[in-house]
Amino acid sequence: MRLNDNIEAGLGLNVFSKDQVNALHKATLTILEKTGVEIQAEEGLALLKDAGAKVEGVRARIPAHLVEDALESAPSRIDIYSRSGNQAMCLENSRIHFGTGSDLPFANDLETGKRRLTLKEDTARTSKVADALANIDFVMSLGLSSDVPPETSDLHQFEAMLFNTEKPIIFTAHSRENMSLILEMAAIAIGGSDTLREKPFIILYAEPSSPLRHTREAAEKLLLAAENQIPVIYTPAVIIGATGPVTLAGSLAIANSELLSGLVIHQLKSKGAPIIYGGGVPTMDMSTGTCTYGSPELHLCGSALATMSRHYGLPIFGTAGCTDSMTFDQQAAFEAGYNLLISALSGVNLIHDVGFMGSGSISSLELLVACNEGIGLVKRVVQGVDVTPETLAVDVIDAVGPGGNFITQKHTATHLRREMWFPRLFNRSNYDAWQSMGSPTLGDKARDKARDILASHTPRELDRGMKARITAVIAAKEKQIVNS
Repeated sequence: MRLNDNIEAGLGLNVFSKDQVNALHKATLTILEKTGVEIQAEEGLALLKDAGAKVEGVRARIPAHLVEDALESAPSRIDIYSRSGNQAMCLENSRIHFGTGSDLPFANDLETGKRRLTLKEDTARTSKVADALANIDFVMSLGLSSDVPPETSDLHQFEAMLFNTEKPIIFTAHSRENMSLILEMAAIAIGGSDTLREKPFIILYAEPSSPLRHTREAAEKLLLAAENQIPVIYTPAVIIGATGPVTLAGSLAIANSELLSGLVIHQLKSKGAPIIYGGGVPTMDMSTGTCTYGSPELHLCGSALATMSRHYGLPIFGTAGCTDSMTFDQQAAFEAGYNLLISALSGVNLIHDVGFMGSGSISSLELLVACNEGIGLVKRVVQGVDVTPETLAVDVIDAVGPGGNFITQKHTATHLRREMWFPRLFNRSNYDAWQSMGSPTLGDKARDKARDILASHTPRELDRGMKARITAVIAAKEKQIVNS
């Protein structure tokens, strides 16, 4: 008898049948070979042409065998480490990990509750809060710094994360040159480029431009990641009804074509280099023109891509913990809660955008803290029901017998913490007890928790000499810009 098969499979939420998986893959191969993709990086075009793709100008038509070769060579498992060199995440099968999102222009001020431009300090504060939250596994900037030179804002954001969390970092970069500087900063922090390759604690986030275009900047960063063996998420952001067909299947075909063509270029550059599949396929609300983060279609498509990732044997990146609401209200809690559960049940390995409000424009520390609580609940659901002779408790049931109780049994004390999830912020008190505490809402508790972390939590610091060398990298770049 086989027990507990569901636990490793993330409870097995599959959007597609086997026939639908095959149909989407076949449509993707047709698009890549017949329509092709635009590649604005010369090296990417040269790699494809030398491998047998049909290249005309910047358009490359990719034969199916190159796709199959790339799928065969890409690793199915990627280990990610902490800044201190300890293994932090294993990206394979349906192991789930949660983290913040990136590059938002606005922040919801923790003290005033008002929206304002994001500052570098917001990324530092976000990183510090995320570092303290047990269910947040990786960090992205959650902000686009408005108070530093725009040419180096990506470097400043990376520094703010690096100095304020020990957890893995997913970073963005403006260009190949700036990405090289970020790799230099990361190498300083972990003890050298060789160690960074062996124990990567950073992951590049880069995007093609939908539909079916690999910009020079995106492709060059993709190639640099492959060259340096740095894990990369190369994620499409097809907008259903705008940059993709209004049908979900059609937009997924566009997204899959961008993903697999990027995979081919990446693997041609360095066979076996680590790359992560997946991305976002949101809708454009036709009445407002908004790119939605709370829509069911975004998370349905994310679940579909998770099904495809298992078919391909690739780690998967997705979205959850986000809302279209402009404030942390009932809508925010409802949307973030349901999409956290869907992504987890789908077995997405890297689930980002925790703390996103305002359709991907506003960061919220309150939402981040509340989602940390919700992720604990979700992880308990995905853990499933452990069925063993010990948990079936036949002997205990026999000992207690009809009319007894199990409160005083040793079996209860032994298994209580594993079997039951206990909230720290969600209310389970009766009405009188809740009133005696001041009738706090979840928003009140999340805000207080964020403030407490910022006042009391101290992330593990880097050596002073390392910090000085990292800051010097940014200063040198900014001096170069001024003198040019």
